[in-house]
Amino acid sequence: MSNQSRMLELRQALSRVIVGQNILLDRLVVGLLAGGHVLVEGVPGLAKTTAVKTLAAAIHGSFRRIQFTPDLLPGDLTGTDIYHEGQFEFVEGPLFHDIVLADEINRAPAKVQAALLEAMQEHQITVGGVTRPLPPLFMVMATQNPLEQAGTYPLPEAQLDRFLLHVALDYPSDAEELDILRRDRAHAASVGHAPVMAVVDTATVLAAREEVQKVHVSDEVERYIVTLVRATRVPGEWRTDWAQAVDVGASPRAALALLHASAAAAYLRGRDYVTPDDVRELAADCLRHRIMLSLDARLLKLGRDAFIAGLLEAVPAP
Repeated sequence: MSNQSRMLELRQALSRVIVGQNILLDRLVVGLLAGGHVLVEGVPGLAKTTAVKTLAAAIHGSFRRIQFTPDLLPGDLTGTDIYHEGQFEFVEGPLFHDIVLADEINRAPAKVQAALLEAMQEHQITVGGVTRPLPPLFMVMATQNPLEQAGTYPLPEAQLDRFLLHVALDYPSDAEELDILRRDRAHAASVGHAPVMAVVDTATVLAAREEVQKVHVSDEVERYIVTLVRATRVPGEWRTDWAQAVDVGASPRAALALLHASAAAAYLRGRDYVTPDDVRELAADCLRHRIMLSLDARLLKLGRDAFIAGLLEAVPAP
């Protein structure tokens, strides 16, 4: 079985456990294939944590969940030096795993976020002046609740920029919610349901990542990506009424994220080339956390998603 087929099997394994939330499941696999971190935002009860834990269970690799709290310390993530039998020994923290679930990431203070930032950007951790590499598969999947403000710390813009994707969840449809109820009753009536079995290993994922890098991207699609990202900085060139709508537009890292995510999406769909539709599909998730709208935009009641949708309509696809 090819690496591509195994990744499709992984995607199917997720859908057998999680009802609906197809966009979330697609984005989790896209992030895995692109080697990027994923921030999942939604109200409680939308299976954010369950989806990430299911993905980790379907991969034969190491996994650790970290519940972020205001009293968390950097050493709780990175590990620390312990004095033992006359010498210091380093005890690895939970970041030394293939997949790390950062649950309610916005509840951690600044020093913890700084320690996490080094791991996310450099794939390494420095403790006591010694730098240690993280596993090749290392990936942070973070969840965030947009409702609660007490006891939370807004994520720094620099850290938000390190997330490949920012997935915003919505409620399931009536049919999907009915399916959730029926599955729950079926599980309660049975002795127990079988746990998710690992369908791919880390070597397969790493090999698939190399194949994603070989997915063809035409010059026209590359220019389309650059034009879209630039439009977030100077939207007035495309919509005159939005000339003052942005304080900070997306950085070149956003263009790279859109390129890599689009290639992963094409790979997941069985293609070896990227289309403009792939770019359009991933645009909101790659850009929404990298844009700061102005006060003028708020006066226009213009949100980030509506802003990105407007640019997708205004910028012609090749």
